[in-house]
Amino acid sequence: MPDKEATGLNLQGMERYYLVRQDILPEALIKTVQAKELLARGEVKTVHEAVEQVELSRSAFYKYKDGIFPLSKLERERIVTVSIDLEHRSGILSKVLAMIAELEGNVLTIHQSIPLQGVANVVVSVETSVMNDTVTELLERLHRLDGVSRAVLVGQG
Repeated sequence: MPDKEATGLNLQGMERYYLVRQDILPEALIKTVQAKELLARGEVKTVHEAVEQVELSRSAFYKYKDGIFPLSKLERERIVTVSIDLEHRSGILSKVLAMIAELEGNVLTIHQSIPLQGVANVVVSVETSVMNDTVTELLERLHRLDGVSRAVLVGQG
């Protein structure tokens, strides 16, 4: 079993992020961003066309596409989606929502599963444009809440 450092997770199970200069990135990562930009601008219609144009394998594109973003894009993103596992006890979801509101996050959607084996999964989309804290701080505070067993960023956009 790989250790958490090798998987990009810290000791609390949260993903870790790094800011890295482009000139030290592997070529496959740079080409993945280029392919994503071609798709976003509508210059190509399919992933196949995009990877062919930048000379990247489809497998490399799919391996890296959800893990690399231009910094300028991340600065503009204002909606995050977080998957949270909650103990099946009264009031836990209310505590999560109150904490998000306290950070001035605006909850846009909530999807909750039926509790299985005492745990319910909740996926929350939060608009973060007026939050003073970072998404990392949001995740750390969620981890510290009593009744939250896992909180993971699953998307931005």
